[in-house]
Amino acid sequence: QVQLVESGGGSMQTGGSLRLSCVASGRTSSIYGMGWFRTAPGKERESVSSIKWSSGQIYLANSVKGRFTISSDNAKNMVYLQMNNLNNEDTAVYYCAALDYRSVWTYWGQGTQVTVSS
Repeated sequence: QVQLVESGGGSMQTGGSLRLSCVASGRTSSIYGMGWFRTAPGKERESVSSIKWSSGQIYLANSVKGRFTISSDNAKNMVYLQMNNLNNEDTAVYYCAALDYRSVWTYWGQGTQVTVSS
């Protein structure tokens, strides 16, 4: 099994920055990539950003391009999400997830709240 723990959420004013971190533990050898998803109030969960270990391929949602950056430290089994120029639409619970060998997002963290206000 894999356990994921997020940190770094909080409240921020519009235009500010936050950095989310996620650390994986357990059977980390079964992880093929990691990413971030978010669920905003009244909305469905959406994929924000992800990175695949083998190819280094990075995905960024259009809504965050130019503002968010994903990075990873494979040796530490960590993934980060640097969020700049935050706006109200970024308010959501952010979840860290890990990809298994079937390219399925199998493992999930508990989530961390990000609240952006004017």
